[in-house]
Amino acid sequence: MALPDNPSGILGEEQPFPEIVELNVGGQVYITRYTTLISVPDSLLWEMFSQKSAKGLARDNKGRFFVDRDGFLFRYILDYMRDQQLVLPDHFPERGRLQREAEFFNLPELVKLLAPRLSKQNSLGDEGCQSDPEESSPNTDSTRNLATLGAAAACAALGGAGDGKRSGFITIGYRGSYTLGRDSQTDAKFRRVARIMVCGKTSLAKEVFGDTLNESRDPDRPPERYTSRYYLKFTFLEQAFDKLADAGFHMVACNSTGTCAFAHEQTDDKIWTSYTEYVFYRE
Repeated sequence: MALPDNPSGILGEEQPFPEIVELNVGGQVYITRYTTLISVPDSLLWEMFSQKSAKGLARDNKGRFFVDRDGFLFRYILDYMRDQQLVLPDHFPERGRLQREAEFFNLPELVKLLAPRLSKQNSLGDEGCQSDPEESSPNTDSTRNLATLGAAAACAALGGAGDGKRSGFITIGYRGSYTLGRDSQTDAKFRRVARIMVCGKTSLAKEVFGDTLNESRDPDRPPERYTSRYYLKFTFLEQAFDKLADAGFHMVACNSTGTCAFAHEQTDDKIWTSYTEYVFYRE
């Protein structure tokens, strides 16, 4: 029985993209409808997926369309494109970065929604500056001066410090291991650090470590809350110490515990495993 001549090719000319589209945004996978991606005319996603052919779009090794942007923040971009409304968690700490993503994806209405807003008294609203509750009531003189300050200067004034730096503690913890052979002069895999954990106030941790801080285990933590679930994207202790020192922190305490096990009974090689914490403080 004869088959129709390339029916799928005709369908592909009418719509080169499937109804359900898989995206890889900065390593995060999203699955959405094709109509969602083209819901905002003249946006970057609209331009990408309104083409007659998908050949020019980047793909990952599994065939998903790839966009080299912040994978965590893209969830809010996609939510906005579904119904053109902005809904963020309480005390959302990434408003400025999300505004930058909205500008990249050419969503001008979302950019306006994310812009810092001024109250009737010409002072920054809650969304313009993330400050601790106990520090959110400036005196009369400070309120009057906020009218002439920019957003960054206002945050520093509300923070209670002239340079915008607050006091507080940050604890660095790591689990390390090394193998020691029968000859004490021989070592292998010395001080192998699997992950460096960061504990402390969210705002301080982000100030010190910036983009090197991995927030994937606690992504929506408000800036005035504390967390013990952050860790660093690198595994060099000295690099962490340098960043803390540059931010004005000083080590005030440390502690460590260790255990020993035999790696090979015949060679008497021992594996030492330790957990160490360093406490840093800034006045």
